[in-house]
Amino acid sequence: MAPAAMTFASSLSDAQPVPFWLEDPGKPATLPALTDDERTDLLVVGGGYSGLWTALLAKERDPERDVVLIEGREVGWAASGRNGGFCAASLTHGLGNGLARWPQEMVKLEELGARNLDAIEAAVGTYGIDCDFERSGEIDVATEPHQLEELRETYEEAERLGFGDGLELLDRDAVRAEVNSPTFLGGLLDRRGVAMLHPAKLAWGLKQACLDLGVRVYENTRALELAASGPGMALRTSYGRVHARRVALGTNVFPSLVKRVRPFTVPVYDYALMTEPLSPAQLESVGWKNRRGLGDSANQFHYFRITADHRILWGGYDAIYPYGGKVTAEMDHRPETYLKLAGQFFTCFPQLEGLRFSHAWGGAIDTCSRFSAFFGTAHGGKVAYAAGYTGLGVGATRFGAEVMLDLLAGERTERTELEMVRTKPLPFPPEPVAWAGIGITKWSLARADANGGRRNLWLKVMDRLGLGFDS
Repeated sequence: MAPAAMTFASSLSDAQPVPFWLEDPGKPATLPALTDDERTDLLVVGGGYSGLWTALLAKERDPERDVVLIEGREVGWAASGRNGGFCAASLTHGLGNGLARWPQEMVKLEELGARNLDAIEAAVGTYGIDCDFERSGEIDVATEPHQLEELRETYEEAERLGFGDGLELLDRDAVRAEVNSPTFLGGLLDRRGVAMLHPAKLAWGLKQACLDLGVRVYENTRALELAASGPGMALRTSYGRVHARRVALGTNVFPSLVKRVRPFTVPVYDYALMTEPLSPAQLESVGWKNRRGLGDSANQFHYFRITADHRILWGGYDAIYPYGGKVTAEMDHRPETYLKLAGQFFTCFPQLEGLRFSHAWGGAIDTCSRFSAFFGTAHGGKVAYAAGYTGLGVGATRFGAEVMLDLLAGERTERTELEMVRTKPLPFPPEPVAWAGIGITKWSLARADANGGRRNLWLKVMDRLGLGFDS
C-alpha cells in the first residue's frame, strides 16, 4: 500500500460498519410481527418512504379507510435509513434527464415536484416530525473546466423555460465562499429545490404519524407470495396472511411481488462515510455557513453535506452492480470503496487532514434505465406499484405514493395523465448481457470524466436508445 493510501486508511480505523443515521438514540421500538390473519381495505408492502407515504396519504384521503403496513425488517432500515438526506423537488432526476425524456411535460413535472416538496415540508410541521429538516438548497459544483460549461448550459436552459427562479451561477470565489475546497471551480446553486434532513428520523416520524392515524404496522413481517383471492388479494407472510381489497407495493430494490416488473430495475450499491464532528477551527476552515448540500458534476459523482452536529457525510462515486442483481447483506460493506472515498475526501478538503471517519456503510438503490420512477398496476387494478427512483427517492416517493393511490382508485388525475406515469423504461437484459453492458457503460462514463466530458460511441448509442446506468 502506498504511503498516501496508508494515511487514508488510518482515518478509517475507528469507523463503525453501520449506517450513522440508524444509530440515533431516538430510534423507536420495533413493533411486533404479524402472526395471524388480517383483513383490510388497503395493504401497503414496505416500510420505507414509499410505503410510509402511501399509508399516511391513504388515511389523509379517507380517515375511515382501514390500512395495514408490513415491513420485512424494521421501518427505515434499508435505503430510507441509509441515504444522504437530500430531499429534492425534482421528480425526473434533474432537469436535463427530464427534458431528454418528457420535454412537453416539464413545466407540469417541475410544478408537481415543487408542490410535492412543499407538501413534505408541511407534513413535517403538521406531524411534528423532528428530522432536522432544512430548506437550505444544493450546489452542483464543477471540479473540471468542461463542467463549468455544462452547468452554464443547464442554467440557461432553465432560464429559457422559466425554471430559473432560485437558481444562481457561482464563480470560483462565490462557491468557495459557500464551501471552501481548492478543487471547486464554480457551481450552480438551487436555493429552494432541495431540503436537507436526517433520513432515518423522517422514516421514524412517518411511522409514528401513520400509527397516530390508525394504520396497523407490522415489522419483521416478510411478504412471501401475493395472489388473487375472491374480489381482492391475499398476501402470505412468514407467520400469517393478509386479505386486502387493494395492495400498494413499495418494495423498490427488493424483488417485486409482481414478477413481470422485476426486469425493469437492478440493484446498485452505493457507499458513504461519515466523519467525526468537526472542531470549531475545522468548521471555520471549510465554511459551510449556509449548510447547503453539494454534489460534484462528474459522471462518477460524489454527494456531501454537513449534519446538524457538524459532521460531514461523503458518499457516491462507486456504483457497484452485483452479478445477477442479487441484494445481499455482504454487499453492504466494501472496504476498497471506503478507502477510495477517504482519499477523495482529503483531496477535496486537504485542510481537514487528521479528521477521522466514525461510520462507513453501503446499501442498495433501485436503478432503472431512465433514472426516475415508473408506475403501474396488476391483477386488474387491485395492485399498484412504484419503483426505480435511482437514488432520488427521498422526495419523489411521496409523489409516487400519490400516483399509486390514484391508480388504485381508478382515478384520472393530473398525475395519472402524465406520459411519465403512463410509460415505462426499457427493461434491463438478462445475464450475462446486463453485467457486460453495465460494465462497458461504467468504463465509458469514467473515460468521459477523464476526457473533458466527451462521450464515446457506446454512450451516444445508449443516449439515443434512452438507456443508462446511474446511482
